[in-house]
Amino acid sequence: MTSESDPADGQPSAVEPTNPSPAPALRTQAEIARLLAEPLPPGLYLVATPIGNLADLTLRAVATLARADVIFCEDTRHSRTLTAHYAITTHLVPYHEHNASRERPKILSQLKAGRRIALISDAGTPLISDPGYKLVREALEAGYHVESLPGASATLVALTTSGLPTDAFFFAGFLPPKSAARRTRALELATVPSTLIFYEAPSRIAESLADLAAILGPRPAAVARELTKRFETIQRGTLDTLAAAAATLEPRGEYVILVGPPIETETTDATIAALLETLLSTMSLRDAVRSATDTLGVPKSRVYDLAIKLRESQE
Repeated sequence: MTSESDPADGQPSAVEPTNPSPAPALRTQAEIARLLAEPLPPGLYLVATPIGNLADLTLRAVATLARADVIFCEDTRHSRTLTAHYAITTHLVPYHEHNASRERPKILSQLKAGRRIALISDAGTPLISDPGYKLVREALEAGYHVESLPGASATLVALTTSGLPTDAFFFAGFLPPKSAARRTRALELATVPSTLIFYEAPSRIAESLADLAAILGPRPAAVARELTKRFETIQRGTLDTLAAAAATLEPRGEYVILVGPPIETETTDATIAALLETLLSTMSLRDAVRSATDTLGVPKSRVYDLAIKLRESQE
């Protein structure tokens, strides 16, 4: 019996090998030994970590984390699970949105002293919806070496398995927590000719899908959950059908919402009126007409006439 990493959840489990060849293991051992033996130059290292499956950490990442003088992370308790799994004993120090302004000068001071600093997030690639941008900018401005080690990213994992266009995509991060702000954000992105990618918390997934469907219409979409973990789930369909089925989604794990590019079809009066009704609840008639015209790409006069009729019917 050999102890390996369970591909379902990244936790150790007993696996019975079936006529394994020793060559890959020997090559892996030789490569990690070579990396560990090389000196790590001073600088800031942005290290991508697994988004669920601990086996997704690269050999180069393991060697860098092991040789760094310190690892800055969002949550030391969370990151300690990863470092302990790979017997990495490098000191962990918290660096997150609440202490970044206080810790950033200390990190820059350590870089000035020639230290080797690793920055990781709780999961995935640092700086993607995680703190770190200001640190990287200031480190570069000060002339320090900054190096990024590629690896897991929920954005790309979800995109490549969604079945949606991958030639152009727009990562929009987390949607606003309030419905009105979410709809406004959706309106801002409605004409982007790319696949849209959002992160969302389980407590807001149903409401966010409903708001996106109300503004963006029945576009092709996908919802990914628990990526790379045992209960990985990817639901595909149109935004309206996914929104309708949202009540059946189990509210656990982080979600990725993907929405296909605008569908090039003739815009009906009903579509324009539905959008105007939403806009007029928070905007003046003039601003609502302008927003609907820009979003749908239809003549302003047509939108204005429908807005007047809608306003009259409401009054």
